[in-house]
Amino acid sequence: MHIRDVAVLSKGRNELDEVAFDYRRSDGTWQRLSREVVKRKQAAAVLPIDPRRGTVILIRQFRLPVFVAGYREPLIEIVAGALDGDTPENCARREAMEEAGVEVHDLKQVFHCFTSPGAMTERMHLFTATYGARTAKGGGLHEEGEDIEVLELPLSEALAMMERGEIVDAKTVLMLQYLALKGL
Repeated sequence: MHIRDVAVLSKGRNELDEVAFDYRRSDGTWQRLSREVVKRKQAAAVLPIDPRRGTVILIRQFRLPVFVAGYREPLIEIVAGALDGDTPENCARREAMEEAGVEVHDLKQVFHCFTSPGAMTERMHLFTATYGARTAKGGGLHEEGEDIEVLELPLSEALAMMERGEIVDAKTVLMLQYLALKGL
């Protein structure tokens, strides 16, 4: 693979580049291609759980890209945010407090994955963690445009919501299925 040219198309909250490259195919021939790439920071996401009560914390918020794609409901998601020069663990703890108003403990990285590898550079670090009582309001940061509703519900109800198509966010589906497989 040889990159021939990178043109910056947009530089806002994320950078959008057009990358022209030559790619050597599996049969040995070269193909000239061009793709747009959204450059995003790495991110961390955490699913807070209370194993004693069998509950999880999720959040509900408006997401413009899914609205533009025709999905008119706010998304129900696990807590997540971009790394701001910190570690994935510290990011997960910070976002849990900012978005859900909970302090998390026993943070365990389950895996990491690329969120949309055909278009974005974002790598997401996914965690589970335990939580106790909510100690802050949560709701996100007003200056970042966040308007977040905190949902505390039994894992069984979260799984049922996923099956009914009420939870459609990929990272949330992955983590709920992980908990279902491992047992809360």
